[in-house]
Amino acid sequence: MSGAVAPLRSDNASSVTLAAIQAPVRARLDRVVPELHRVVVSDLPMIEEVSGHLLRMRGKLFRPTLTLLASEVEGRGDEKAITVAAAIELMHLATLVHDDSVDHSALRRGLPTVNALFSHQVSVIMGDFLYSRALKALVELDDLPVLKILVEVSNQLTIGEMRQLSAIDALEFDEAEYLKLIRCKTATLLSAACETGAMYSGGGARHAPALARFGERLGLAFQIADDLLDYTEDESVTGKPSGADLKEHKVTLPLIGALPNLSRAARGRVDALFADESPSDALVAEVVGIVSDAGGLDYARRRGAEFAEEANDALRKLPATPVRAALADAIVYVMERRS
Repeated sequence: MSGAVAPLRSDNASSVTLAAIQAPVRARLDRVVPELHRVVVSDLPMIEEVSGHLLRMRGKLFRPTLTLLASEVEGRGDEKAITVAAAIELMHLATLVHDDSVDHSALRRGLPTVNALFSHQVSVIMGDFLYSRALKALVELDDLPVLKILVEVSNQLTIGEMRQLSAIDALEFDEAEYLKLIRCKTATLLSAACETGAMYSGGGARHAPALARFGERLGLAFQIADDLLDYTEDESVTGKPSGADLKEHKVTLPLIGALPNLSRAARGRVDALFADESPSDALVAEVVGIVSDAGGLDYARRRGAEFAEEANDALRKLPATPVRAALADAIVYVMERRS
């Protein structure tokens, strides 16, 4: 990475926390959770039960935080941004429900997945329900430009899932294909979170293009960091088993970066893992070590840092405000996070 620019961080950001990033929009962010409940309320007991479990499983509201920050880039924005933030979180939850069902995952954030607690059929239907309720809430806002953005995101999320399933030879999955995948599955939603928030900003939508680029680059860095965690953190930190991606024969950037550097013997062990329908924990741990020794983790960290720098550059088009500083801190948070 050449020509690195100074980050646009707040003065006291030596140790970035999500709480500090959320501080400028804390009051409005606290209204997102009730809005989530309002949007998914149903008179069908089964839906209410599963929705209740899902909302207990919800994450740290990182995407809604980005939406609300973007909506205040030039002063307090439209209240509609709260509903948009809730819709974006529901779309994110929908992708997790579908992913867990496809992958037959048993845990998410330390809690049983919907497919493990109920069934795969319920998971598929509930994922669809969350998508439909999110889009219904957006239709009720009667804001066609925002709706168009998020409908396209829904389309890209689905294409991303199918792109992953359609890979015939996993070990032929290269970096270009990997980047296409994570743009669809992760970066498009973060980009839309920032872009739609900017459209409700007090200064109008003039900063939407810069924030869309910021969110897209942040999303790429976010997913690379997430894929690195599968190699570096254990279940007590991430809430899912270590090495789960390898066990499920998912090829991510650390492995892609390592493959050209492998000896014949090391490549043989990787091939053995991918040929085994249920590789042992010992084999998974061995391949994790092989990827690390071959420089795969370092390569992924470098690529993630490049996308983080591009996200930082996009922020330079914004007014110098505490909100911009919080968005810059979000880059550091993504790169340093451990779960």
